[in-house]
Amino acid sequence: MSADTLGASLNYKQKEQGYRDRALKLYPWVCGRCVREFAFSNLKELTVHHIDHDHTNNPNDGTNWELLCIYCHDNEHAKYTDHANYRTETQAGAVEQEAATYNPFADLKSLLKK
Repeated sequence: MSADTLGASLNYKQKEQGYRDRALKLYPWVCGRCVREFAFSNLKELTVHHIDHDHTNNPNDGTNWELLCIYCHDNEHAKYTDHANYRTETQAGAVEQEAATYNPFADLKSLLKK
C-alpha cells in the first residue's frame, strides 16, 4: 500500500469516527428501519447511513444521517447494486418493505389446547 493510499485511508477513518460520534450523540441508539434497540455492548452493529449516499456531506445537525443496524444498512445499499445489475427502480431513503400479512401464531391458542 502506498503512502498516499495509507494516508487517505487514515484520514477517512478519522472523518468517519467524527461523524459517527456526532450521530450517536444526536440520535437514540435505535435502527431507523427495523427499530432494533442498541446498548453500549452491541453498539458496533449500529452504523451511520448517509441518506444521500455522499459520505462527504456531514452537516453538524445530522440531517444527512440515519442510524441503521448492519443488516438494514446492507439492505439499503443492496438496492443500488440491484438497480445497477437488474435495472430495478429505487430512491435514496425509500422503504420498499411491505407490512407482514401472515401471522404464524394466529391459531396458537387452539393448538395449545390439544
